[in-house]
Parts: sequence; C-alpha cells; structure tokens
Amino acid sequence: MRVDEFDFDLPESRIALTPARPRDAARLLRINGDAFGDHHVRDLPRLLKRGDMLVLNDTRVIPAQLEGSRAARDGGAPIAIDVTLIKRLVGDPDLGARWKAFLRPGKRVKAADILFFGDDFYAQIEARDGAEATLRFNASGAEFDRRLARRGAPPLPPYIARKRAVSASDRDSYQTIFAREDGSVAAPTAGLHFTPELFAALGEAGVETETITLHVGAGTFLPVTADDTRDHVMHAEWGEITMAQAARLNAAKAAGGRLIAVGTTSLRLLESAADEAGLIHPFADETAIFITPGYRFRAVDALMTNFHLPRSTLFMLVCAFSGTARMKRAYAAAIERGYRFYSYGDACLLEKAEHNEKG
Repeated sequence: MRVDEFDFDLPESRIALTPARPRDAARLLRINGDAFGDHHVRDLPRLLKRGDMLVLNDTRVIPAQLEGSRAARDGGAPIAIDVTLIKRLVGDPDLGARWKAFLRPGKRVKAADILFFGDDFYAQIEARDGAEATLRFNASGAEFDRRLARRGAPPLPPYIARKRAVSASDRDSYQTIFAREDGSVAAPTAGLHFTPELFAALGEAGVETETITLHVGAGTFLPVTADDTRDHVMHAEWGEITMAQAARLNAAKAAGGRLIAVGTTSLRLLESAADEAGLIHPFADETAIFITPGYRFRAVDALMTNFHLPRSTLFMLVCAFSGTARMKRAYAAAIERGYRFYSYGDACLLEKAEHNEKG
C-alpha cells in the first residue's frame, strides 16, 4: 500500500500549540458512518452507552528532553547538544543507566564523547548511528530518576517544540491526570482530555473505565520515509495488561458492553493481547504491531483519538478502523470546522467500519 494514499493538506493554523482549558472543553468530532457530529469531550457520558468500558493508558511521561553540551576538544569551544531519551536499555545498574537517545546535532559527537547536563549529571556515548546513540549515565535507579527530574523537561512533539519553548505548565499539561507508570517519552494524548468531573459523570452514566500500560516511544514522532507501508519498520514499545485487567475487560464484553480504546496506544496494546476470537489475555512484552487498512480488529469496538499527522502510522491506523475514504472526508470536515490537530488538539470518536475499507 502506497504511503502517499494517506496524505492530506493541513493548514499550519490548525496545529494546536497549547491545550484546551479545562481539558474536557476540547472539541470532539463523532464519526458514525457518514455522519460527522460536533460535540465536546465533556459530552462523552451521553454519547456512550451504559456498560461500555473506556480503556485508558496509564503510562507516565518522563522528562526525557535534556539540554547538554559536549566538552571542548582540539582547542575549540563546547558544543550544545539536545538529547531526547527514547528507550531504557537493560544493563548493569552499577555501571549506570543506559538509554537509546536522539541527539541533535548528531554529527558533532562520536563514540566515547561525554555529554554534560549539569555538575552531577553526565553521560558517555557508547555508540552512535546517525542521530541515534546509546548513552550510559553516571547514575542509575532512583538516583538517575531524581537527576533526570531535576534536569529534564517534557519531550514536546517536534511540531510544537519548533514553534515555542517548553513552559512550566507543560509538566502538568503534557501528562494525563491518571498517569501512574513511569516510562513514556510521549504522552498518550487522547487521555489528556479527561478530568475528575468527567470521570464522575461517566460513572453516573454507567460507563466503566479500565487502565492498561503501554510506554510510548519516540517512534511515534518519526515520519514514514518508505514509499510503501510494507517497507516501514515500527519501533517496539513495552506494554502490560495484568490478569486482573484482562478479566475485567473480557467480563465487560461478555456482558454486552463495548471496549472503547482511549488513544491509539490503548488500541494497539489491546489488539496485541487479543486472540482470534477477541478474548484478551494477560500481556507483558514489547509490541511492534503496525495496523493498516485490511487489518481485522479483534477486541476494540470504538476509538477515541486525537487528529493525526498526514502519512503517519497513526492516520493509517484510524483509516484501518473506520475506512480510508471516510477518514479523509472526516479530516477535511474537521479542518473546515476549525478543529485543532495533534497532541494538544481536539479529539474524534470513531465507530468501527463493518469492513475495514468500507466507507
């Protein structure tokens, strides 16, 4: 399947640089067949059915963005280096935490260079491949987490970071209110819209909620450079569904409720854990599932998600879920109606197409 089939024109004015306030005031485009209804996220209790179960990703975003410098060499000046941590690596904790990271500018560093992020926090480059490097830090465990919290910043998506600096409010805004498990370097953005008041209203309406965990990697920001979807390699991300969580999810479906994934991360983990019959099993592993049109969904009945980038794996996923032609019409309607796109933008509520490419 050609990647350019998933292209569309998006005016820059539609890219949200700040979130809605309050969170549940974000707009919500309901896509049900060929009907596109305008709502707000706070309307979810009346849009969903008693017995439905919202499935949310409780991962917590770590302050994975670091501003550092490479020490001067050959009589030159130090070089400023921006570092984005993307994946924690297994290693001897006594030797320091090891991470995969993106470096910018990557060409100004080499293996064995040391990057400084403060007097007590630095890392040595073990290996470099283009802009990606393996770093070993001078701390591990809880001490590494403390130093990272002090020196790091929220890893805002590139399309926001290019337009403005990280603000103090981003530490709160770029985190769901139910985040619990440290490990993501990007937010599960559909979950950013939820508030305590919304959760209370959902409970009163008989809508259940369950959390699972998928640690979102920086691969979510990477463009698809292949011309054909068959040539794109997904970055693996670690996820977990416990036995108790799987039991509650299966019980909700058995009682006639729908599983509604809040975000593509929740959907990808649910589909990774489901068998051919749609039964969800406990899961604790990496997943690199790549969902494109033609995929048969096993577990998820509806999807709440933000508006995604052209030619992205996430736009391919929503096209697989509701139909490519339908999603292109829906995105065109959202642009015309002034919806805000991407991580801090508005959301849509998708019903699953009867057949993957219908519509």
